[in-house]
Amino acid sequence: MKQLDVPSAAENGKPADIPAPVRMNPAADVDYWALMQAIEDYAIFLLDATGRIVSCNAGAQKLAGYTDREIIGQHFSRFYTEEAVARDWPAYELQQASLTGRFEDEGWRVRKDGTTFWSNVVITSIRNDAGILTGFAKITRDLTARREYVEALRQSEERFRLLVDSVKDYAIFMLDPQGHVVSWNAGAARIKGYTREEIVGRHFSTFYPPEDAAAGKPARELAIARQIGHVEDEGWRVRKDGTTFWANVNITAVYDESKRLCGFAKVTRDLTERRQREELERSGERMRQFLATLAHELRNPLAPVRNAIGVMQLETGISSTLARSRDLIDRQVTHLTRLVDDLLDVGRIMSNKVELRVGRVDLAEVVARGIEAARPFTDAHEQRVVAHMPLEPIFVRGDMTRLVQVLQNLLHNASKFSPVGSVVDVVARIDFHMAVLEVRDAGCGIALRSLDKIFELFAQEKEAQSAGEGGLGIGLTLCKSLVEMHGGSIVASSEGPGSGSTFTLSLPLAAAPSEAAGDEANGANGQVAPLRILLVDDNRDSADSLAMLLELKGHEVRIAYEGEQALQVAPRFAPHLAVIDIAMPRMDGYATIAALREMPRLADTMYAAMTGFGHATDRERSRDAGFHAHLVKPVELALFDTLLAEVEARRRGRTPG
Repeated sequence: MKQLDVPSAAENGKPADIPAPVRMNPAADVDYWALMQAIEDYAIFLLDATGRIVSCNAGAQKLAGYTDREIIGQHFSRFYTEEAVARDWPAYELQQASLTGRFEDEGWRVRKDGTTFWSNVVITSIRNDAGILTGFAKITRDLTARREYVEALRQSEERFRLLVDSVKDYAIFMLDPQGHVVSWNAGAARIKGYTREEIVGRHFSTFYPPEDAAAGKPARELAIARQIGHVEDEGWRVRKDGTTFWANVNITAVYDESKRLCGFAKVTRDLTERRQREELERSGERMRQFLATLAHELRNPLAPVRNAIGVMQLETGISSTLARSRDLIDRQVTHLTRLVDDLLDVGRIMSNKVELRVGRVDLAEVVARGIEAARPFTDAHEQRVVAHMPLEPIFVRGDMTRLVQVLQNLLHNASKFSPVGSVVDVVARIDFHMAVLEVRDAGCGIALRSLDKIFELFAQEKEAQSAGEGGLGIGLTLCKSLVEMHGGSIVASSEGPGSGSTFTLSLPLAAAPSEAAGDEANGANGQVAPLRILLVDDNRDSADSLAMLLELKGHEVRIAYEGEQALQVAPRFAPHLAVIDIAMPRMDGYATIAALREMPRLADTMYAAMTGFGHATDRERSRDAGFHAHLVKPVELALFDTLLAEVEARRRGRTPG
């Protein structure tokens, strides 16, 4: 093969941007040809002026698959696809090479076995000293692997772009190194309100509230991302229409292979709903804690009043005026206690912390207990409650205490809005496989617009309410919540003002009765022998009044107004029962019982916690601390009698009943 000599363009007198043609050196250069043969990564061909192959190197044989004998003398178009040959592309390449001295192309080429490969082709014209075209040098390189990599990368980038563009829950976009928006996905358009055309090119500080932008927060975030690679933040951001949303923002610095900053990837998520939900949860928890604390503080002064009433009830020979006053105080304390309990129950329902003790309940017993619980209020209004029960008993699946509470509230409501001396009817029946209970009154009625509103929290019908008949507006809310927790429903109906009202609640029927049902124990019945009782309470009125009540019942009582004093009194007194207030200063009830239980002389003592907190978690904590009972202030006398019976039974080594 002849040596190839490539003089510069300037030497040929041609413009510098047009490569000079390759001229053949007439002297054969064996070393140069040996070098060409050694190259295997490039296919090097020598073509005559018509495009026929004159010679080729080993790289050509390896790439195209032909031997010297098979390919020399063949036209170089043999390597082109049928489509390229049909449009006369090989001839075009030679034409361009002869005109400009050099032609470069990339495209599909064909091997001997018919397979194709993606190649880079450079064709250089060869001219003699007279400038006459004598042939072409053709260098071909297989770029299939690189093309596949580039194509795979392109497809990957395209898939990623489509993925990013289709994401609507996140605003995903790129910033240049100065913080200007350079890309924009569908999520960004949805969350921030800008179209791609409106926002690309603008600075991302547009999304920040004016005070944050003025304080330089956007620039600080980019600086942190440049320094450590990433920054995350939560805060208010601004939409196109000026409204704000609570956002979680991630900014990541993006670098190229040479560690040069290309820009920033920014991902923003709208967390407004989550923040509002968390705020509601926190508000609900604060409300529950407030109601629990309020109830505790209200119960503390109620306890000594309740105890004083108990003392007065044990006194004989008092005048009728004092007896009426005592009974009036008793009714009002009962009413106030019920309001406190309702407050707590609403707080628990708001926090989803009410647990029902569901069992098979006789609806007749619910009605009897509900009427009895409401009697102080109905008696004060000289009203009668008449129960209309079917001959066959009706059993429902529910919590007896809560269902009595519902009926008591309904009767209280009926009494409050009915005339003095009127009748309230309670009617029970089975309807559509549900137990139905109706509370009917002949009172002021309910306006049509208020039939649904009256079940809302703190809602009250002020127009129909008599002077002095106030309330918190939570009773019916509590009824509705408790009935729905039982899987039932409650509705109000009325013909209008002055026509009375009917509240209808439906409850699921219970399964068939069990054969193993037994009688409940009445531990409070019977006389209890004198007991030694230690009262530990920093509220002196509460402790003194309860001590007076217990002493009138024949028991021996000692009082300690603080936990440290109880530790001095208890070992000498050896009480059968220690009633300990929980919320005491310095040494609370939990610390007091822990110290008392370490004393050998008190091994047989029963302990009762006395507190204004009556939530299930409060009872669980007192039980874990070692208390045998949990009394919620103000304590009903019947509960004290039951507790004293249990203490007596424990002392005698038997169970009450």
